[in-house]
Amino acid sequence: MNLVVGLIGGLGLLALIMALFFRQRVLAVKIEDGAANPEELLRLKEISSAIAEGAMAFLSREYRVLSIFMALFAVVIAATVQHGLETAVAFLIGAGTSVAAGYIGMRIATVGNVRTASAARESLQKSFRVAFESGAVMGFGLTGLAVIGLILVWLGIDSLVPGLTAEQQMEILSGFGLGGSAVALFGRVGGGIYTKAADVGADLVGKIEAGIPEDDPRNPAVIADNVGDNVGDIAGMGADLFGSVAESTCAALVIGAVGYQATGGTDLNILLFPMLVNGIGIVASILALPFVRATQEDKVEGALKNALIISTLFMLVALYPITMWAFGNNTFMVGTVTVAAMGVYIALAVGLIAGLAIGLVTEFYTSHRYKPVREVADASKTGAATTIIYGLALGYNSAVIPMLLIAISVVVGYTFAGMYGIALTAIGMLGTIAVGLTIDAYGPTSDNAGGIAEMAQMGKDIRTRTDALDAAGNTTAAIGKGFAIGSAALTSLALTSAFLTRAQTGGNTLSLEITNANVLAGLLVGGALPFAFSAMTMKSVGKAAFAMIEEVRRQFRTIPGLMEGTAKPDYAKCVDISTAASIREMIAPGLLVILTPLLVGFLFGVQMLAGVLIGSLVVGVMLAISMANSGGAWDNAKKYIETGVHGGKGSDSHKAAVVGDTVGDPFKDTSGPALNILIKLMAIISLVFAGAFAANGGILLKMFK
Repeated sequence: MNLVVGLIGGLGLLALIMALFFRQRVLAVKIEDGAANPEELLRLKEISSAIAEGAMAFLSREYRVLSIFMALFAVVIAATVQHGLETAVAFLIGAGTSVAAGYIGMRIATVGNVRTASAARESLQKSFRVAFESGAVMGFGLTGLAVIGLILVWLGIDSLVPGLTAEQQMEILSGFGLGGSAVALFGRVGGGIYTKAADVGADLVGKIEAGIPEDDPRNPAVIADNVGDNVGDIAGMGADLFGSVAESTCAALVIGAVGYQATGGTDLNILLFPMLVNGIGIVASILALPFVRATQEDKVEGALKNALIISTLFMLVALYPITMWAFGNNTFMVGTVTVAAMGVYIALAVGLIAGLAIGLVTEFYTSHRYKPVREVADASKTGAATTIIYGLALGYNSAVIPMLLIAISVVVGYTFAGMYGIALTAIGMLGTIAVGLTIDAYGPTSDNAGGIAEMAQMGKDIRTRTDALDAAGNTTAAIGKGFAIGSAALTSLALTSAFLTRAQTGGNTLSLEITNANVLAGLLVGGALPFAFSAMTMKSVGKAAFAMIEEVRRQFRTIPGLMEGTAKPDYAKCVDISTAASIREMIAPGLLVILTPLLVGFLFGVQMLAGVLIGSLVVGVMLAISMANSGGAWDNAKKYIETGVHGGKGSDSHKAAVVGDTVGDPFKDTSGPALNILIKLMAIISLVFAGAFAANGGILLKMFK
């Protein structure tokens, strides 16, 4: 076996071993340790079981629907693209791997949450460790599955389908990325609708109408709300970033294979280099773990950020010798740009640094430690309307710097390594994904722990500790969303670059002048798609939330003793409402994303499709950043008021902030994050079907010529 192949596989296996190690560490924490009384222990087990059952029931129903879609789409791929059968198999493997990653993350989150709450009896430090290690299972497990999945599928193609060129192998491998992204679409949209229907229903009726605290066990929607944290921010986020890793890697592999193969090069160190970068990121992430410590409440957020910063520094150092070893003195051309070792390193480094910078900018606009969110909180003193106005303005403004950072990354990447460099900036940004996803998954785990502590009536001291963990998780979740959107932008651009590279091979030429009517029309249509998609997903949340609100009101009205705490609400009914609504409402937005590139490519050709991809990318990224940051700012403005400023909980300012937070819920957890999938999935569908579009596309245009 070639050294680089063994190295990639070994590093992927190392990530899975780390995930298994952390899983055992989490499971070793006993819920019974330090339990105040048998009644508290019983409540802990009942509540955590209800959350786990609801989460797994949703996944089971969602994956049943997904399996039908995957089978049908695999048939379309097999019948349409060159080497269709092999690509369809890669597609199904990618989808299955993404499903496995989501399942692993959901399972550990739903056992880690109650153990985080239980560990808070002993100390904040132990509770933090359990929540962080629960997130690490997801972070390292997903990264390991992505790396091993990519290398095993490539090995299968190389050994089972002899005679293929490197370019053809990488095109087939792109099916793996398409499978992961297709699962991510429904995971993000379905999970986002689920979690926000429950959250909006719980907040509007519980907090505002009934005046009861957050996570109060009397609220019928509270279990569904806690289930939603796992569904949206564990399974959905995991599938999203799994797709980003697979897609950006596939884009770089395709572009690199086209350029390197043209020189007659066959060195696997170069051909498989993008996979190797993912593996090096695993090592950098592991080395950063000993620096993650939190002994006091005000140190939690810093500990999480340290993990990201330190892993980024380790990655920057490690990439240089690896790049020089892999490329040596070899060079090849991508377009008119010469690709050499130093240019490759610079492209990776700029993506890595830009990803960290985007995360920190997102923190500035969404943390109540800084001026922008405090201005939103101040605006709540004059009512909900001004709260919403200030939040929208903050979101629009927050999109500027990340877009500039992405633009700089694109220019630098292209200058030093052409379109291959653009793809490498995306891989660089995702280089420390194991740590990034760890601190992302930490958030919903600690959030659930706080809810469980409240519902189990564990006491104020325990809730104070879980609130400190949750507060840090809110900030790192916002950082994670900014990171995910930035990486989605570069991934989409890399995939679009690979699509353009592929569409121009074999003697085809592709003119993309802005004065070309087909390109201009595509830009306009592409720019409209993010708005249509956002409208569909937000209305879906609204419809599902309406049903949830009516059910919560009905239970408060008809169950004797519920408000007095002498009767139990029907949690299962609210869980079922969110589950059914999310499965039903995710279909239409999903079809919009999947069918658009297929219809445009086959009916109008690659020129118009290129315009659609670029238009949706530019508009979608800005809209996603602004929506995610507006939602995060409204959420943290509410939490800032809950610390006691502007009258604290129950004040008019607090009620206005709760309205703003409720408006922001679908912004930050449904439509905003789901736009990541829109821009990535359309681009990788275009890449997989590029050959078919180039050969048979533009049917309508040909008819009218």
